[in-house]
Amino acid sequence: MFTDIAGNRDENEQVLHANHPLDFKKIYDETMQLLYKVSYRVVNDEEAAEDLAHDSLIKANEKALVFPTINDAKYWLIRVVKNASLNYVKRKQREKKAYEKVLYEDHRAAPSGETDYLKAESMQTAKAALEKLPPHLKEVLVLREYAGLNYKEIGKIVGITEDNVKVRVFRAREKLLTFLEADDVYLS
Repeated sequence: MFTDIAGNRDENEQVLHANHPLDFKKIYDETMQLLYKVSYRVVNDEEAAEDLAHDSLIKANEKALVFPTINDAKYWLIRVVKNASLNYVKRKQREKKAYEKVLYEDHRAAPSGETDYLKAESMQTAKAALEKLPPHLKEVLVLREYAGLNYKEIGKIVGITEDNVKVRVFRAREKLLTFLEADDVYLS
């Protein structure tokens, strides 16, 4: 199979097609060690560095990228593996912080009856303040805060622009704050 493909190619051709088997092999052979070294210096983990280097090569192959020269392929792949490695490190740091937070969280603290009562009272006041909002402001605030939708999704649901959603959410929060400040309520 590879001989048929090779037989149809001009040996002096400089352009490299990442999805062509022979070109991909050339790109792989020329860049894999370099990509691994770049990734390893960022992530400091052999297995992760190898996976990230392979992923960058796979990305070039899947996107069927065409590189004018091997150096262009090298530069593109270095950027991809560097960014992927930095994202990997950030993700690992977030995971570590989350694990530490859960691990060292004080599970012994039990809220008192007074705290529970104050929270329940504050929630009732907040719900009453939310009901005072005009329907067009209440709608976007509920979709944003309780449904967890982003501005674009809310815009599609309500039938307004994303910028208009942002304005309405801002106005709803401001109006809600004035209602709550009048009742002297603190919500955490």
